[in-house]
Amino acid sequence: MKVLVTGAKGFVGQNLVESLKNLKDNKDRTRPELKIEEIYEYDKETDPNLLDEYCKTCDFVFNLAGVNRPKENSEFMEGNFGFASTLLDTLKKNNNKCPVMLSSSIQATLIGRYAESDYGKSKLEGENLFFNYAKENNSKVLVYRFTNLFGKWCRPNYNSVVATFCNNIANDLEIQVNDPNAELELCYIDDVVREMLDALDGKEHHCHFDGVTAIDDKDGAYCYIPTTHKVTLGEIVELLNVFKEQPNTLIIPEIKNNSFAKKLYSTYLSYLPKEKVKFELKMNKDDRGSFTELLKTENCGQFSVNISKPGITKGQHWHHSKWEFFMVVSGCALIEERKVGTDEVISFEVSGDKIEAVHMLPGYTHNIKNLSDTEDLVTVMWANELFDPNHPDTYGMEV
Repeated sequence: MKVLVTGAKGFVGQNLVESLKNLKDNKDRTRPELKIEEIYEYDKETDPNLLDEYCKTCDFVFNLAGVNRPKENSEFMEGNFGFASTLLDTLKKNNNKCPVMLSSSIQATLIGRYAESDYGKSKLEGENLFFNYAKENNSKVLVYRFTNLFGKWCRPNYNSVVATFCNNIANDLEIQVNDPNAELELCYIDDVVREMLDALDGKEHHCHFDGVTAIDDKDGAYCYIPTTHKVTLGEIVELLNVFKEQPNTLIIPEIKNNSFAKKLYSTYLSYLPKEKVKFELKMNKDDRGSFTELLKTENCGQFSVNISKPGITKGQHWHHSKWEFFMVVSGCALIEERKVGTDEVISFEVSGDKIEAVHMLPGYTHNIKNLSDTEDLVTVMWANELFDPNHPDTYGMEV
């Protein structure tokens, strides 16, 4: 399959093209049914003569080209309607009836705050052009009215408040929130690309519109992204400030699968300046080795790493309710646990050659001994709760 992507260097275009390349090069094997032979990338800097060449042989067109922030409003019509017309005329000239996707906008509804939008008007004209083209040429067109998009590679201080907030908070710049209760409907770039690949595979999602709301409808004239998120500006800023503090608190907030928070965190990280990509952890050192807290979670405990020098024994304490996993990743160790009030001892010899997890049982005093005379022992530890210095639930006692 030969795929033409117009607006290939834009936010959506760049993400889509890279995903198509992964499929073409067999780096992404999640869609074995999609065989990509060629990817034609067309942008405003591309030689216009190539458009004719691409339209001769392409099997699918993603028309993502458009104007968002022109110097003059007249450029909306030229960039959003004019190029779409040129593209369709070139396909007709080459008698190419392949499916064509159009990137439109929810502003094309011209409803509410979009009623006087010149951008929306130009997008609506583009939609009508595509629908007429479909009727006249018996060709398949897929018209998507995108809501506010966000994700990696989105240009800040342009047309995405999420990109601007992520960039500014990551770089310690000021942000302006006029109404923290203002709600946005947001769509993540990976969800957009997933739908684009579904469309390429003939599995697009159709809808009709009730105002600005997309209603699933297999016979609908429009197409849509099934997954969107409604969130306020205040909620976005609150989450971003939590993400910003993570190197200081070590706390990873609860992030549910497919949640807005998960997608926003990935987006935020893509705007980090080089000096913030790496951050220091506090190593608690003594003559026995070191102990370092790695990550903490809001509801699922914390991770740490313990380094013991040759011949050193650590631990020698027990807990009422706290429990842990010890996982030796380098070196050889003897782990011993004794039930408090008894002589019952259970022991385990473990090493980084075969990584295993050992429970530290509540009510059992325990230790870990480096069996090597020359090598450090490295143990990754997980505790079921965050360490609370006011209630440590830790009591010294030799095994």
